[in-house]
Amino acid sequence: MRILKAKDYKEMSEMAADIIGAQVLLKPDAVLGLATGSTPIGTYEELVKRYESGRLDFSKIKTVNLDEYRGLTKDNDQSYYYFMHSHLFDHINIDKANTNVPDGMEPDAIKAGEDYENIISNFGGIDLQLLGLGNNGHIGFNEPCDEFIDKTHVVDLTQSTIEANKRFFASIDDVPKQAYTMGIGSIMRAKRVLMLVSGKGKAQIVKDAFFGPVTPKVPASILQLHNDFILIGDAEALSCL
Repeated sequence: MRILKAKDYKEMSEMAADIIGAQVLLKPDAVLGLATGSTPIGTYEELVKRYESGRLDFSKIKTVNLDEYRGLTKDNDQSYYYFMHSHLFDHINIDKANTNVPDGMEPDAIKAGEDYENIISNFGGIDLQLLGLGNNGHIGFNEPCDEFIDKTHVVDLTQSTIEANKRFFASIDDVPKQAYTMGIGSIMRAKRVLMLVSGKGKAQIVKDAFFGPVTPKVPASILQLHNDFILIGDAEALSCL
């Protein structure tokens, strides 16, 4: 585990874009695992800038996103499909056929999970997985529970996650109560994992996750056991270390 300290959100985003950009340069047909939420937006903005300046070529890159709300259509402006297109895919030269987000409208949860795992497997696995960190230690939508769940599955969102996401919706009643998410095993099988954390609100969970016991009660703690895990945090997020 490597911990890199940035002075602020902007520097964190630039450092993350450096690492992702290096992956693209070194392996032009790499498989990138991508995340949504407010934290990686700055990183995506940096990657777009580097594409626009001619420094990065995404034409052969393949992507698989971590998760998607269950029940949201692709054109819903709160779906993660919509998020990824508006913040990254529509601004770079990636082949949209090579971009993948779990199908939130698939009613059969078992089929949804198996289909997504097949996509990852057919790509040959994930070269670099980007992650954020939930306030309760969740990664993707893998919430605290009694066991680490291996593969892509449906999950009931905890009240704390629903509360954290309600700012994106008209009311808390509009926040989906379930999501499809890559499993802990899906994430751990990525060759490299890059996590971004920003803000004082994440300081305690960073300490709990990476300097406490490995437990499914804090899902991110499993990353202590990953062979190539990088955590980039701004000064506030790392203030408890």
